[in-house]
Amino acid sequence: MPSLIRFLVLCGVLAGLVYGGMFALATMVKPEEREITVRLPSKILDK
Repeated sequence: MPSLIRFLVLCGVLAGLVYGGMFALATMVKPEEREITVRLPSKILDK
């Protein structure tokens, strides 16, 4: 049983680290807005 508890604690800690990293990225990183230009080949427009 102790190895099962140790495994579950390890899984919980790893899940907490992943969740914390995702939360930090979602709250601290702000995407910058910019215009984009997409060039279409004339073959597509002729149809």
